[in-house]
Amino acid sequence: MKKLVSVILIIFLAGCSGTGDKKAKEKQLEEYKEELSRLKKEISKLEKELAEESGSHVVNVYVEQVKPAEFRHYVDVSGNVNTDKNIVVSPETGGNIVSIDVKEGDKVRKGQILGRLNTEMIERTIKEVQINYELAVTTYNRRKNLWDQNIGSEMEYLQAKSQKESLEQKLESLKAQLDMALIKSPIDGVVDEIIQKTGEIAGPQIPFARVVNLDKLYIIADVSEMYLPQIHKGEEVEISFPVIDKKIRKRIYRVSNVIDPVSRTFRVRVNLNNEDNLIKPNMLAVLKLLIYSNENAIVVPSILIKKDFTGEFIFIAEKEGDRWYARKRYLVTGINNNNQTVVLQGLKEGDALIVKGYAQVVDGAEINPESVKK
Repeated sequence: MKKLVSVILIIFLAGCSGTGDKKAKEKQLEEYKEELSRLKKEISKLEKELAEESGSHVVNVYVEQVKPAEFRHYVDVSGNVNTDKNIVVSPETGGNIVSIDVKEGDKVRKGQILGRLNTEMIERTIKEVQINYELAVTTYNRRKNLWDQNIGSEMEYLQAKSQKESLEQKLESLKAQLDMALIKSPIDGVVDEIIQKTGEIAGPQIPFARVVNLDKLYIIADVSEMYLPQIHKGEEVEISFPVIDKKIRKRIYRVSNVIDPVSRTFRVRVNLNNEDNLIKPNMLAVLKLLIYSNENAIVVPSILIKKDFTGEFIFIAEKEGDRWYARKRYLVTGINNNNQTVVLQGLKEGDALIVKGYAQVVDGAEINPESVKK
């Protein structure tokens, strides 16, 4: 054993001081490979000798048969709750606020009046135009009657008609301005906040109130680009809301086609129905996304897998005659999750896997068959 350690030390020191031309380095590399191969053989030889020396000592182990099982691997990503109907309402025209017709928390319908602006000047103008309009209608009707009887001039008739139509348009415009002085809700929802007060000056650029509809929400989450091939539109996801201790299952509505160049992520959108209104905009949501699924996977506890010069291995039990022996089995492993690892190659259904006592055995060690679970 001391000789083995000395050889490894010599190789390490030689590697640290290795210089020279390309041919010398290639030659040195070949020597290292030959030495590594020799060391593997020495290790294997020592393991067998130790197993033979411990023949009088049978190790008690617990063995379970390998059986295919369903394996699913998820990744958790954080998302943010949003709504398309979180509206800050402003009046269409400017003026002094004379009344606020709702209070915070009130449910409102689309088109319902939230507040009113001072319309005194517009109303006065409408009354003046209304008087002139009525006179223009009377004048037009008289001119038309005369013109129908071929009395009077055509110009007088056309002037009366033009005056009537002009005042008619002006009256409609003033009434539209009067309607713009009414601040109305653009959606069905709840008045979440009244921003202004009675007596203040309102205008198109000044927020008056916030109306929110929580019936339809959506979640936006940023997912690492490494999972792009595994995540698709229409797949089901589990969503949890830690603040309200609620879990729901929904399907992915949309997967972004663009990768963020800074964060190296893409966006996933999930739409929600929020009938009980417990979920709020800007609330944290955790999406559990399925990135791997296998209905018949060979899965072993990750703690059982060891590693040496050759690669990853695990100990299995093999029966030879009337005795059981521990055998090293090299593996090709896949994804792991929750301390469980998928084995792609190296194990098959029915293999006896040593799950207890594996730390006390070496390749070829005899094990106690009484503890084998068949």
